[in-house]
Amino acid sequence: MPFSSTYIIAARRSALGRIGGLHRSRRIADLAAPVILAALKDSGLQPADVDELIVGNASEGGNPARLISLASGLPETVASHSIDRQCASGLDAIIAAVRVVQAGEADVVVAGGADSLSTAPWRVAKPKSLYQLPHFLRVEPAGDETFDDATPFEISELLPRRLGITRARQDMVAMQSHLKAEAARVARRFAGEIVPMRANAEENRDQSAVEPQMDDLEEMQPFAPPHGTLTPGNTSALHDGAAFVVVVSERIWREKGKPAAMRLVSAAAQGVAHDNDGEAPIEAMQKLYSRLNGFKRDEIGVFELSESSAAQVIALSELLNIDLAKINPDGGAVARGHPLGAAGAVLVVRLFSTLVRAAGPEKSKYGVATLGAIGGLGLAALFEAVR
Repeated sequence: MPFSSTYIIAARRSALGRIGGLHRSRRIADLAAPVILAALKDSGLQPADVDELIVGNASEGGNPARLISLASGLPETVASHSIDRQCASGLDAIIAAVRVVQAGEADVVVAGGADSLSTAPWRVAKPKSLYQLPHFLRVEPAGDETFDDATPFEISELLPRRLGITRARQDMVAMQSHLKAEAARVARRFAGEIVPMRANAEENRDQSAVEPQMDDLEEMQPFAPPHGTLTPGNTSALHDGAAFVVVVSERIWREKGKPAAMRLVSAAAQGVAHDNDGEAPIEAMQKLYSRLNGFKRDEIGVFELSESSAAQVIALSELLNIDLAKINPDGGAVARGHPLGAAGAVLVVRLFSTLVRAAGPEKSKYGVATLGAIGGLGLAALFEAVR
């Protein structure tokens, strides 16, 4: 079952910054290159050792992987390509890297995701006639004709409405996410994964991970009044960020002295109806479970979910019978932000910190990264620690 010939031996990310905030003047290559170089340094490999770079991205257009490759000082001979599965792009890129190495086509592949929404180009729709004005397009694609006029938040409201998840429960889970993120920061559990772009404290922490007051969350207005339950406080906001891992073959892993690593066990992607968007990660998880014949689900110690809202965390817990304490133990996207094409790669970096980098005998052996992508797509991947 495990992809035993491939290993993730290093994983790094940037701090996540609000759009127009921490990374406001950094273009995508400026944001991604330092993260890639830090991951390579951790792995003991040089830029010249890299065979391929795979980048998940949803906002830049073209092939930003090539620009990032050159900015990182990788040889001009390094093959580089970009993947766009919207929010799932970064996780998809890492899964693709594993398959490339597994197929024997490369020994060292750097993969992950990056999105600099603060500096990404704007997209403008061409008018249908000379008498219409052009208009800006959203980052996410439109849905089917039935929901074209509905906002993403109106569609997301369908999940808590179907499952009867109250506003109060969502606010409480959002508050817990912030508290967990703050506890992890104080315990320096992000110290080994975040790459500061400059030597100052702001570059070492996620910009939105600040502890709110419960009263503030309760007073926030919903996106879809008067009966909506989703608010700026219990949903994840788009952020700038980058996250990358180093995937190597068994030969390289052995040459490096068999360092502690992580490997992919299995992955699953699943599409859902557009009005069922919020349950996409859950559907992907169910498909993943169906592929794990004989595997004991209770052996999975951590589930990293880049949630669109706190309601999605509650739904994952209830529908799949997962202990809430196992979901985003160091806080989720509601607390730290959602860096679009980098979001799935951030999940893998978080798993690497939890399964591989953390000390102590209580470490879990298995962890899951899962998230949904706008338009009704879900992706889930099971990873195993190799120590």
